[in-house]
Amino acid sequence: MKRITRSLALLLVAAAAVTAPLAAFAQATAAPVIGGLQAITLTRKATPNATKPEFTSVTLLPGRAMLVQQITAFFPGKGEVEVLASPSLAETATILNDKDDANGDLAFRLGAAFLYPYPNRIRGPLSADGKTLTTTWEGHTVSIPANNIGSKPTAERHALHGLILRSAVDNLEVKQTEEGATATGIIHGGDFHGQWFSKSDIVITITLTAENVDASIVAHNVGTKPEPVAIAWHPYFNIPSGDRTQARIEIPASEMAEVDGYDNVFPTGKILPVKGTRFEFNVPGGRALGGDFLDDNFSHLDRKAGPVTVTLIDPAAHYGVKIEGLSPEIKTLQVYAPPAKNFVAIEHQTNFADPFGKEWGKFDTAMITLAPGKSTQWHVRLKVFVP
Repeated sequence: MKRITRSLALLLVAAAAVTAPLAAFAQATAAPVIGGLQAITLTRKATPNATKPEFTSVTLLPGRAMLVQQITAFFPGKGEVEVLASPSLAETATILNDKDDANGDLAFRLGAAFLYPYPNRIRGPLSADGKTLTTTWEGHTVSIPANNIGSKPTAERHALHGLILRSAVDNLEVKQTEEGATATGIIHGGDFHGQWFSKSDIVITITLTAENVDASIVAHNVGTKPEPVAIAWHPYFNIPSGDRTQARIEIPASEMAEVDGYDNVFPTGKILPVKGTRFEFNVPGGRALGGDFLDDNFSHLDRKAGPVTVTLIDPAAHYGVKIEGLSPEIKTLQVYAPPAKNFVAIEHQTNFADPFGKEWGKFDTAMITLAPGKSTQWHVRLKVFVP
């Protein structure tokens, strides 16, 4: 195992040469630099004469908070399939290096970006220039980027998807194993330049094996004050056949948050049952997406089988992926599926949207309060299968 600081990122090539097969080394040396660090690809060879699907690679961007740029899986009789709907690595480098804004907002529009210390939306009074807004927790106020707005004249600028989208990791560790490979990096976020309530260290670990891809985060409050935090990711799952209408999704949730529409997508504070609506995806086998638009937060999650498991099936491609939320801290699922796009974003979150909003009253919006020295975690596992 090799330890690499941000300033010594290029030594990753040497580390890979020590522990990784030649194919993985070749990928590492050819990888572009994104966010100041080289992209890395964890690889493993598919089992000879494999009879069931296996994961074969995970491409990560350590310079962008370990964003998962792509995952591949080998399907017998089909070959390699891209699990995420994401541009090529070269295109990703151009997008994130040359076209992104100061907040790194293009990062959550491809692959699978990690979100901290708040996934989803936060509302609040805007600054005079409209670039930031204030939000208050237990009498303490911070200013955070107002980095998103809808397209209609009634749209309200708001904060979206946290403060780590441009963060590079330190202390990157990459290890090739007999089963696959693991990569771990630490974001020393501090208080994000005064934009959050205390100071955080965030440890992100990605593990590749034949059966699973695991993504886990441990967040530590290393400051002197309590802080509210939440964790999620933003993965765009591919529909390999390209026929979005027949793809099916099963969501183990019996309730959802009402929103003011699909432009602002702000919660009204009402939690509604999904039974008897077009959002009743908790039936066996799920429901076909058809032409429906989704950008909804599901809750009251079924944990009878252990993890909170969302299943996406593409019958036309004989393809399926399960997304298992293993941490009890995961309380909601945000599902985003625009009809014109060939993906479904399935986001296991620890919180409800606009968690400090007055619309919720005394409702627990599931933000996790971390006292100084305390930690919390988030863990999701992927599996691929033939339905």
